[in-house]
Amino acid sequence: MGVVLIRSLILYIVVIFGVRLMGKRQLGELQPSELVITILISNIATLPLEDPDIPLIIGILPILTLVCYEVIMSWITLRSLRMRRIISGRPKIVIRNGQIEQETLQDLRISVDDLMTALRGNQVFDLEQVQFAIMETTGTISVYLKAAHQPLTPNDLSLKKVEQNPPAVIIQDGCVMGKSLAMIGQNTAWLEQRLAEHRMTTKEVFVMLGDSDGNCTIIPRKRGRTS
Repeated sequence: MGVVLIRSLILYIVVIFGVRLMGKRQLGELQPSELVITILISNIATLPLEDPDIPLIIGILPILTLVCYEVIMSWITLRSLRMRRIISGRPKIVIRNGQIEQETLQDLRISVDDLMTALRGNQVFDLEQVQFAIMETTGTISVYLKAAHQPLTPNDLSLKKVEQNPPAVIIQDGCVMGKSLAMIGQNTAWLEQRLAEHRMTTKEVFVMLGDSDGNCTIIPRKRGRTS
């Protein structure tokens, strides 16, 4: 049992390391080649776990080989448009000016139900509202609405808004985030002053948010909770 646990831990670390090397993407954002590599890695990693007689290196080497292959292919596709088109394909317009491109749907083997589901996921229920809908290489559909159906912006109303960064997490579970504090242009003295105003210490804070204007929001740690 101990051997299995150790092998599981080693493979877990190797797979996490490999996935981190390939970059951060959600499952729905994977390119076809990345999805294939992910599936292969998951299958290979299970082999040494299912059969303890298989040497651990037999599972680790193919995983690292596939990760290296994916990193190399990513480097090539970043520098070669032709290779990028071959491996990942290219975006295709499926709706143009409210009209469905039927031949494109057939080529992509997408049903009308699938298309309408994707539109509803973009909060669109009427085809006439769509200027363009594009099938991306990741399999998602991007929607660009006609001008009459686009939401209003401050610019449309000739309103001026001051550019401001969103609030940052200054304290998380009793720990001060130094980089976040610097990002909003504040210092330790400002933090201590705000905590003093709320009669709290750092360890008593579960989450504290702050912005560059000096505003802050503090959520206390529940009693009995420890780090």
